[in-house]
Amino acid sequence: MLLGTWNLENLYRPGGPYGPKDKAAYDTKLAALAAVITELDPALLGVQEVGDPDALRDLAELLDGDWHLAISEHPDGRGIRVGFLSRTALDVLSDTAAFPGRLRPVQADDSGSQDAQAGRGFLAVGTETAAGPLRVAVAHLKSKLLTYPGDRFVPHDEGERARYGAYALYRRAAEAATLRALADELLAGEGGTRDVVVLGDLNDEVQAATTQILLGPPGSEIGTPGYDHPDQGDAVRLWDVAPLIPAERRYSRVNSGRRELIDHVLVSHHLVHRLTEAGTGLPDDSAPRLPSIGPDPAERQGAPGSDHAPVWVRVG
Repeated sequence: MLLGTWNLENLYRPGGPYGPKDKAAYDTKLAALAAVITELDPALLGVQEVGDPDALRDLAELLDGDWHLAISEHPDGRGIRVGFLSRTALDVLSDTAAFPGRLRPVQADDSGSQDAQAGRGFLAVGTETAAGPLRVAVAHLKSKLLTYPGDRFVPHDEGERARYGAYALYRRAAEAATLRALADELLAGEGGTRDVVVLGDLNDEVQAATTQILLGPPGSEIGTPGYDHPDQGDAVRLWDVAPLIPAERRYSRVNSGRRELIDHVLVSHHLVHRLTEAGTGLPDDSAPRLPSIGPDPAERQGAPGSDHAPVWVRVG
């Protein structure tokens, strides 16, 4: 069984301000996405940047067999949201953008305005697999790509860059804490017996503080001496599968020429020792072939495929 996550990059129907300019470009994008999903052949795929729910349905119609969809009802200001494509029926367990109860709003800009919830919703589903019940949450945390007042992508000075970098980090950290709260609900203190997966575009790398928030109690990470020694923390921990990805493939985006792993799959204790393989891109490729992106995402409007590689795990 293969489970994965993929940022589909501006999946809109044509004619709007963010998607392809015409139907030909739209069809080309859909065909490129469908070819990857067909070769990947996931049992379940969490997706990000679904700008138009009907576009995800169009994509599903290009895939062989029957597919079940779940789509968050909490998009951001551009209309993008998270969702799932699944071979098995999905039961929506949660769809929320609300910060957990004791987490206060965070500063959003120089005016002092505050973000009181996540920019995009977190969607959790349950499904039945051959191995038993599976609970999965998908997320798309605040981007590291900064925007400034007036829809600028370039700051007036380095002070503005630093402040807006901090504002973005405040929100991404709050969103990571919110996602961790959702993970706690799915685990329910039973990670030793429950199959739980948290996945998505976390917009930062493995050792980033925001990514580390999601792990739960420290210790027992893959590749550490504690990995094979069960302890009480295993009931609520999550394991990032990144160390299982071959080093030459351990990236999901190329930012200004630098390879980054910012899309992640995290699994519960009951799953982690049943993983047989993890990777990015397509299983038979030596490494993902990705464009290098710059600070202005509009430069790729209408481009075919995606600027991210899927990240996936295979469960035995």
